[in-house]
Amino acid sequence: MSDPKAMNLRFPDPQQRAAIAAAAKQAGVSMQEYILSAAYDRATAVEQRFLEGFRASMARSGAAFAAEPSSVDPSGEQRAAEQEAQRELGHQERGHAA
Repeated sequence: MSDPKAMNLRFPDPQQRAAIAAAAKQAGVSMQEYILSAAYDRATAVEQRFLEGFRASMARSGAAFAAEPSSVDPSGEQRAAEQEAQRELGHQERGHAA
């Protein structure tokens, strides 16, 4: 019976398997550990690019709000219209739930 923790390391391309095996051996780790480490590194790199983009977006948004202070604090009339729209949506949702 196989170890339930072991990954299934089947590769359709024998050259790919050989390259990964050689890289894992050079790194001094198992193929499974090498593959998992590479996947983790790739995932965290994607996460970092996302976070960098998010921070840049937040900075642009902050600058836009700072440039237009009137748009940050809506007028009483606009607030009343938004509250009325929310009330109408609430009535519609309750009507659909019944």
